[in-house]
Amino acid sequence: MTGPEKKPFVFAVSGYKNSGKTTLITALIPELVRRGYKVAVIKHDGHDFESDVPGTDSYRFQKSGAYGTAVYSSKRLMVTKEWEEPDEKALLEAFGEADIILIEGLKNSAYPKYVCDYPRQIPLSPKELADRIEALKAGRDQPPGQ
Repeated sequence: MTGPEKKPFVFAVSGYKNSGKTTLITALIPELVRRGYKVAVIKHDGHDFESDVPGTDSYRFQKSGAYGTAVYSSKRLMVTKEWEEPDEKALLEAFGEADIILIEGLKNSAYPKYVCDYPRQIPLSPKELADRIEALKAGRDQPPGQ
């Protein structure tokens, strides 16, 4: 019998447009990686977005009417798929091997989160936020009653 299945710790970095979310996440990722974590990021876009870059083959496939496209190499893959009312839960499964999944956005979610409010408030440093995430993750990983 094997132990309990490892689930990634999910943490949201939320805030309004231009509040520093992406800047903070891009500084936080190397700090978490330095500490030995495998980190994935899911970005929630409250608006629609263009999924493939104009001029690429996958863009041409999509514009030709394909409901989904996939591109892969020996080191990475990218999947774009039309989906009725997608949510982050479908994407969380794609990163099951991650230790920590950061979500950019979802300010109204129940995930533990940090809310960026720049320029009204200077954000935490990546080190301070990584410390906070580690503490929350450690609390989640403790068996009940300990």
